[in-house]
Amino acid sequence: MRADWKSRYDVLTEAARVGGDFAKGIYDDTFDRRDLDVIRKADSSPVTIADRGAEERIRALIETHFPNDGFLGEEYGDRAGSTGYRWIIDPIDGTKSFIRHVPIWGTLIGLDFGGEQIAGAAYIPVFGQMYRALRGDGAYLDDRRIRTSDIAELSQAILCYSSIQWFTKAGKQQEFLDFYRRTGRQRGYGDFYGFVLVAQGSCDIMLEHGVSAWDIAATKAIIEEAGGRFTDWSGGGGIDRPDVLATNGKLHDVSLEFLQSCSG
Repeated sequence: MRADWKSRYDVLTEAARVGGDFAKGIYDDTFDRRDLDVIRKADSSPVTIADRGAEERIRALIETHFPNDGFLGEEYGDRAGSTGYRWIIDPIDGTKSFIRHVPIWGTLIGLDFGGEQIAGAAYIPVFGQMYRALRGDGAYLDDRRIRTSDIAELSQAILCYSSIQWFTKAGKQQEFLDFYRRTGRQRGYGDFYGFVLVAQGSCDIMLEHGVSAWDIAATKAIIEEAGGRFTDWSGGGGIDRPDVLATNGKLHDVSLEFLQSCSG
């Protein structure tokens, strides 16, 4: 294992915990009062002091160790680095759940080196769970190794997704519904959570539309190290498109084929 990868991986998981625990403090403090201030960004998506404060703390911790690395964060944008490393941060993935005190939200940090996602952490503060992976080292839930499922038939697969609204907005509602009908069961486990369920073998497919790089950089590394596959709907491996297909690997080609036939 490369020493520079391992040293950053250790900081990555620490930073995810620091940022997530800061956000959880605000989540807990406002649980009964329901007085969390919400700001609307230009795209009408919500942001809170918890989102911004968590990202500030994550960046500060990483910069202490690796001041020349680059950053891409949901709240504070892009900053170029000189080392080839880029940290991709979503301080609260699931802000709408956070605001309504639904406990399934997480702090996500992905690590990119030379355009490849080499590590990721998805920390769920309310549950105290850390999903993590480093390229070549496997994927873990806390200290337990996780792997994708062995399901090989769409008719037996559990499909996860966030909200049909995203497919409707993108003009992809029919493609989603056609694919939905081919699968055995469907669950609306939103945001990052469907991805980590695929990684641990509890679900088999996560189909998504409307994501940004910070939504998926961490979970891409986790799913791939767990034995799964993660692409856009055309089969590309980047993280800059809004359409995402993550599977246990065995269902990936047939899923891509069906999605492409629908789009055609």
